[in-house]
Amino acid sequence: MTGPVHAQTEEPSDYRQDHYRAPVPETLKGATVVGPEETYELWQSGGIAFVDVLPRPPKPQNLPKGTIWRDKPRHSIPGSIWLPNVGYGAIAEVTDTYFRTGLEKATDGDKTHPVLFFCLADCWMSWNAAKRALEYGYENVYWMPEGTDSWTFFDYPTEEITPEQPEPQ
Repeated sequence: MTGPVHAQTEEPSDYRQDHYRAPVPETLKGATVVGPEETYELWQSGGIAFVDVLPRPPKPQNLPKGTIWRDKPRHSIPGSIWLPNVGYGAIAEVTDTYFRTGLEKATDGDKTHPVLFFCLADCWMSWNAAKRALEYGYENVYWMPEGTDSWTFFDYPTEEITPEQPEPQ
């Protein structure tokens, strides 16, 4: 007797535009797909830029006066740069500029510098962001589809990170 059959998610030709928390494909054309153990080895060896693209909800505009707003802390792979909201299927010009600037900082402006994208498990944000980086001309793109969910499952270290500034408004 065999286990349940899961339909394989096909790699789309364009960016995912909605339902970002859903099964992701096993591939990303032009990128190297890695699991948590290989990601850990890459992290230990150094020389690779880690880019967390977990989205961050904006502060609500209509909060009553005196309401204290606290952003949810993000525990991520140590040394990562956090570029929230760059993994949507369509991004505004200001977000595109933010993403490009963040990647330039993370790679010292070298498009051959290895860069690894992640988010959470079953999150299309990292797939979209890695695809976008390939279109920007980055040559050594890695994608970890299982994200920090698998990283923490393996009990690898994390640290609290804050978004790269200035965030687009």
